Amino acid sequence: MNTMTPDEIAALNERHRQRMERKKAVIDAKIAAADKQIGIIIVNTGNGKGKSSSAFGMVARALGHGMKVGVVQFIKGAMSTGEETFLRRFPDEVSFHAMGEGYTWETQNRERDIAKALEAWELAKRFLSDPDYGMVVLDELNIALKYRYLDVHTVIADLLDRPEMQHVVITGRGAPPELVEVADTVTEMNVVKHAFKAGIVAQAGTEW
Repeated sequence: MNTMTPDEIAALNERHRQRMERKKAVIDAKIAAADKQIGIIIVNTGNGKGKSSSAFGMVARALGHGMKVGVVQFIKGAMSTGEETFLRRFPDEVSFHAMGEGYTWETQNRERDIAKALEAWELAKRFLSDPDYGMVVLDELNIALKYRYLDVHTVIADLLDRPEMQHVVITGRGAPPELVEVADTVTEMNVVKHAFKAGIVAQAGTEW
């Protein structure tokens, strides 16, 4: 039950208004100072859930703005996912390629994993050199870099050589520091709780 008097509530509301007024002034100044408009590199990393989910959320946003999107999935590919099934409904807007053969603990063949990663990167470079693509998603690329299936310096050089207004979203655990350094936005997702640790199986719609 609220035990504050009307005068106390009015005072609290006025303090809140003043704080928000100051905050708006700060935010407005930052917005005014951010006058660059270029394509950005976004890296989603960390052990928490949501890296690819966030990337495909940005795909939906890009499509909503009329952008053409290229998707290359490294490592993944052994099983169909909800995002793949859905995005294949839009072949003129999305070019979707699952180039892996499954998680590394399933494939257990480093030489073949390297060959598949190199094949995937050749396709990624096609998107990264095509200004018609407003966004390129490189799903689980960080894993391929972590295991040194690809050379990080070669990857970075190709990323930096892309069209000026093209956005790139990169996902996967263990983003290398070199990639973090050149990225414009980096988010590290941490685990607080995960259903799998409670014995709940990965389920359609939430995990794949």
